[in-house]
Amino acid sequence: MKRVLIFIIGMMAVANVSAQPKKSRVVTNPTTPAQKSTAAKPATTSDRASLMFPTSAEMPEDVVWRRDIYRQLDLLDDTNAPLYYPVEPHGKEQNLFTYLLRLFISGRIPVYTYKLDGNESFEAKDKADAKEFLERYSIYYEVKDGKPTIAESDIPSAEVTRFYVKESSYFDQRSATYRTRVTALCPVMMRGADDFGTEATPYPLFWVNYDDVASYLSRMPVMASNFNNVTNMTVDDYFTMNRYKGKIYKTNNLQGRVLANDSTRVQEQERIEQQLKDFEEHIWHQPAQKDSLDSVAVQNSKDKSSKKEKAKSSSTSSRRSKASTTVSKPKSSGGSSAPRVSARRQRR
Repeated sequence: MKRVLIFIIGMMAVANVSAQPKKSRVVTNPTTPAQKSTAAKPATTSDRASLMFPTSAEMPEDVVWRRDIYRQLDLLDDTNAPLYYPVEPHGKEQNLFTYLLRLFISGRIPVYTYKLDGNESFEAKDKADAKEFLERYSIYYEVKDGKPTIAESDIPSAEVTRFYVKESSYFDQRSATYRTRVTALCPVMMRGADDFGTEATPYPLFWVNYDDVASYLSRMPVMASNFNNVTNMTVDDYFTMNRYKGKIYKTNNLQGRVLANDSTRVQEQERIEQQLKDFEEHIWHQPAQKDSLDSVAVQNSKDKSSKKEKAKSSSTSSRRSKASTTVSKPKSSGGSSAPRVSARRQRR
């Protein structure tokens, strides 16, 4: 009887569930049509790269202090050589410009045109077109499946011997940290030099938002030392650690002017560098506050006072020793050299 009763109760429960309306049986956490369309779209290449190779956090927009400067990097300098060599691709090894150009031509990163005023703009209207860019700078390419392709021998990587770098030094009040972060890159092609002394003309090619390319640079290894040939650093590490070296040629100011190319330019560069250094030291190198309850501070003060007392006593004793060793000669009268003797009778 118990088995029959249990069977009947189970059948009644199943019938009750099937008799409920469909809305009560809809799975919770529904998705809207817009969410369904978004979820159905596969992740782009940049999104996958950002997930697989995360980089440092972005700079907050509401920082209390920030200074934007532009530097010119000479890639022929030993400090910046990891960005230039190898000049021609060798297996998986390639320099920074070759890597950025391939990412641009394949459509994996957006690049933006270089304007005459030298300011970067990362708006959609300022995006550069791959074919137009290649034709403007006479770079040979072929079209395959509707996309331009460039052979390794046609990439003018040897002519790109400079880079413009925009960096932002800022103080984050949330974490109380002072950082210097690269925000934009611009390769510069040097053309026109000849054997008759004509200097090469710089041609800034395009601007790249560093946030758009950081995930790719985090998987590009470089050799950062002539002594240690192990590629134990990525390009993103190189820029994050500020391993590059460059002179300031422009700052964000109210007039929007660049540094004058005259004898005062070096002085202005040194002045700006000193301003950044002084600001950082003003944050961290504050004078220590004296605390009477601090045993270390009390001991240090005692040591200083004892040293002063020892120095004072030693100077006093030295003066006394000098005075004691000095013998005064009595005055002579009548030209005789015998000392004058006086006798005093003692009273009884």
